[in-house]
Amino acid sequence: MATTLKAGVSRQRKHDDQARVRKAVEDILSAVERDGDKAVREFSSKFDSWAPESFRLTADEIAACVDALNPTDIDDIRFAQEQVRKFAEAQKSALRDIEVETRPGVFLGHKNLPVDSVGCYVPGGKYPLVASAHMGVVTAKVAGVKRVIAASPPFEGKPNAAVVAAMHLGGADEIYSLGGVQAIAAMAIGTESIAPVDMLVGPGNEYVAEAKRQVFGRVGIDLLAGPTETVVVADDSCDVEMAATDLLGQAEHGYNSPSILVTTSLELAEALPAEIEDQLATLETAEVAGKAWADYGQIILCDSDEEMVDVTNDLAFEHVEIITRNPDYFLQKLRNYGALFLGPETNVAYGDKVIGTNHTLPTGRAARYTGGLWVGKFIKTCTYQRVDAEATREIGEYCSRLCALEGFAGHKAQADLRVERYS
Repeated sequence: MATTLKAGVSRQRKHDDQARVRKAVEDILSAVERDGDKAVREFSSKFDSWAPESFRLTADEIAACVDALNPTDIDDIRFAQEQVRKFAEAQKSALRDIEVETRPGVFLGHKNLPVDSVGCYVPGGKYPLVASAHMGVVTAKVAGVKRVIAASPPFEGKPNAAVVAAMHLGGADEIYSLGGVQAIAAMAIGTESIAPVDMLVGPGNEYVAEAKRQVFGRVGIDLLAGPTETVVVADDSCDVEMAATDLLGQAEHGYNSPSILVTTSLELAEALPAEIEDQLATLETAEVAGKAWADYGQIILCDSDEEMVDVTNDLAFEHVEIITRNPDYFLQKLRNYGALFLGPETNVAYGDKVIGTNHTLPTGRAARYTGGLWVGKFIKTCTYQRVDAEATREIGEYCSRLCALEGFAGHKAQADLRVERYS
């Protein structure tokens, strides 16, 4: 039976935090819907100390951001975007339009159609997440989205040059220096200066994730991608340095970023706390990572690989690293995860930054019912039908009787008209 050697914060505290976030987001969305640009400006000033004449960057401002980067930075951004683009193109090639004749004269099909407009959110309050521009903008463009806008908060009092360059190089049609719930509200609801989009994508903190949840229905969303989550699944082949490094590497995202070790090794479980403290002593982001580990870090000791599978499936975490003798066993058995990292040679940072799989992934146990952002999220699979005269007589008779069974007289009339007209 799995034993929790270190637990995170209580369920009640999580519930209280969620309620506080929910109310704050409701207030901001209501204000933006009521007051438009005025509310957006007020919230941006309040939360980011940022209220430029226009939140949309001009071509000259974008060019200045690109020019501010050194050639290596530009090359690295282009390299990462090319990996994302290649994988998205491969995924898109797996989607195809179909048409089949299911009965003589009955033709059914579907077409894969990109949505018209998408807003890509790129977090940047604590860290400017350059890679999130690749994941949203590049993938949307591969899907064929006509209008792709991108928004990211200012960093240290101005637009972050690397983030803006990545948005631009990725193909964004409009770029806004605007963050937080106010950015989500502006893109979803629309204001006097920002035309609304059909869909929102991108990761963010708990406020951004809650804002996406609340505007869902008014617009589409990719998924609920809130504070990052990581579980390292390890046996005694995993050394404690690697386990601690990979757990802290994700805990640095934010104070409420859970990192969990699930292991069959008592030796590893007992050695981890001291190794965590040793690494925190020299980690530049120790203030954030240490707080996240103290409040949300966990150590769960299991009796077998099978039990580690059960625990990990129940967690349904965003990132799952497998550092065991037989990683493929977990590839075959695990069902609930955002992204899987198999073997000690890879890690979450590769997926986050450069390797090509998308880093916008489900959190909050959403991995039970959805995968992460991919090219297919931007595409609607829409059905159509075509029926010849002989087939409509047969189908119409069945339809007429079934409509009568349900009491739908108007529906029955549609079927009866076809039967009569084409007999």
